[in-house]
Amino acid sequence: MTEFKTLNLSDQIMGVIEREGYKTTTPIQAQTIPALMEGRDVVGVAQTGTGKTAAFSLPLIHRMSTNTKWAEACKPHALILAPTRELAVQIDDSLRTYGKGSRLRTAVVFGGNSMRSQIRAMEKGVHILVATPGRLMDLHQQGYVKFDEVTTFILDEADRMLDMGFINDVKKVAAKMPKGRQTVLFSATMPKAVAALAEELLSDPVRVSVAPESTTAERVDQKVYFLPKDKKRSLLGDLLANKDLERVLVFTRTKRGADRVTKFLDQIGVKADAIHGDKKQSARQRALRAFKDGKIRALVATDIAARGIDVDGITHVINYELPNEPESYVHRIGRTARGGAAGIAISFCDADERAYLKDIEKNTRQKVDVVVDHPFHSAEIAHQPAAPKAKAGRKGGTGKKQPWHQRRKSVGAKRKRQRSAA
Repeated sequence: MTEFKTLNLSDQIMGVIEREGYKTTTPIQAQTIPALMEGRDVVGVAQTGTGKTAAFSLPLIHRMSTNTKWAEACKPHALILAPTRELAVQIDDSLRTYGKGSRLRTAVVFGGNSMRSQIRAMEKGVHILVATPGRLMDLHQQGYVKFDEVTTFILDEADRMLDMGFINDVKKVAAKMPKGRQTVLFSATMPKAVAALAEELLSDPVRVSVAPESTTAERVDQKVYFLPKDKKRSLLGDLLANKDLERVLVFTRTKRGADRVTKFLDQIGVKADAIHGDKKQSARQRALRAFKDGKIRALVATDIAARGIDVDGITHVINYELPNEPESYVHRIGRTARGGAAGIAISFCDADERAYLKDIEKNTRQKVDVVVDHPFHSAEIAHQPAAPKAKAGRKGGTGKKQPWHQRRKSVGAKRKRQRSAA
């Protein structure tokens, strides 16, 4: 294990690290911090919950605080892009914590919040700007964010950024920055599209991978329940009757599903709240704070809102509905077992979700343990073969090809919804 004191970080940062109780680095921190302090470009691949935020925040604060320039209006010196509001807020919180005692100014901008206050922050001048792509481009087009002085560009959760259709915005932003900047890309997975983006944006990067692509956190105990869809609520209620499920994150595929599950939990006496793209940012932050503070026992979330949920002590993640993208499963269960703690991930699988489970097990290269000793277990669902997925470009698996203009419209509408949610 590498100790922080061997990394030659500034006294100011070491003071913060000691107050926070940290002594040794995580693998991603040990391998990336020295390279980042030297000004090298870095591609980092690691599971969620492995300390990626500190891995890029600490060397950034060190380098900028030891060579501080006056913060110019609307011209940040470092830009960090995140796919969702929650992740952007989490990164900003970390920067403020690690930057205590420095003279660095930070700001965070994202959709769903007042643009006026964000404009005021930019006009005062900031050293480090954290942003979601949609709001960043809005402010840039209005002249409130300029990229002339950016010396460090960091992309976090790059795989999710591409999933949400932000790739063109990312490329536009990068094209407006100085050529000699330092560029850093962090991602939980490295699909071909992310690898191609890294190749385009980075110069002779140091490549760090601390875990095989798409593997799940080793400390997470994974279980799956096979049951009919109409029994999921009953099973959820039965599980939450066990007080060992102290702090529970519940995932659904849709916003409507999240609201329904939250309502059900309230009805059975379990304090819960939901976060998803239709919620105002103030409501999302309020729910997240209540979850962190232990005022609610369960937080119900969709994948679009889940990036950036960094809460210590989540004992259980429950996939009330399995994700239709196997990579999302990795991110979901990575919300527990953080910081070296143990955790449990429980998935509910109905007949329509067998194909999703098959893809998850193929992607993670491991079988999920099946729980059979419960009253709703369906041996029929457990042993039925996964139904083949409809081919791309087909509608409803009927064999009737969807017109090209409808396919283009539906994909564009989906990405527009995702961008507005961020």
